Amino acid sequence: MSRVEVAVGYAAPRKGVPAPASFRRWVEAALKGARRRKASEVAIRIVDADEGQALNLQYRGRDYATNVLSFPADLPPGLDLPLIGDLVICAPVVAREAAEQGKKPADHWAHLTVHGTLHLLGYDHIDEAEAEAMEALETKVLAGLGIADPYLA
Repeated sequence: MSRVEVAVGYAAPRKGVPAPASFRRWVEAALKGARRRKASEVAIRIVDADEGQALNLQYRGRDYATNVLSFPADLPPGLDLPLIGDLVICAPVVAREAAEQGKKPADHWAHLTVHGTLHLLGYDHIDEAEAEAMEALETKVLAGLGIADPYLA
C-alpha cells in the first residue's frame, strides 16, 4: 500500500479515546479493504457533544450530536493531492453507544473510523443495495482487525 497519513486532533478530553496509532491502523485497514492503492491523507478531529451537535446541524441539518461525520475532499479538477477528506468523531456519543450496545469501546471506535473512511472513498448507505455492500466491506475490514461484526444484534 502507498503512503497513508492520518492526522488526529483532539478537541475533547482524551480519556477513553484511542491514540493516533490506532486511528492510523483503522484508516489503513479501510483503505486496504477498499483496495485503494494511492497515497492517502485523512484528518480526524475528536470533538465533544457541543461541537458534534453544531457541526451536524450546520452540515446535515440535524440538531443532535452524531457519532461520525465524513467530509470528503472536494478538490478542484486537475489538482491531484492525496487528501481524501476529514472525519469528525464525537467522543461522548461513541462512548455512550458502545455502552448501550455492549461493545468494547475500542471496537466501536474502530468501526466508526472504518465506516467514516469508507464514506470518504464514496461508499454510502442511502439505499438498501449500497448499505448491504458497505456493511459487508466494513464487516470484512473489521474481521481482519479481529473485531466481530458490528451489525449483529
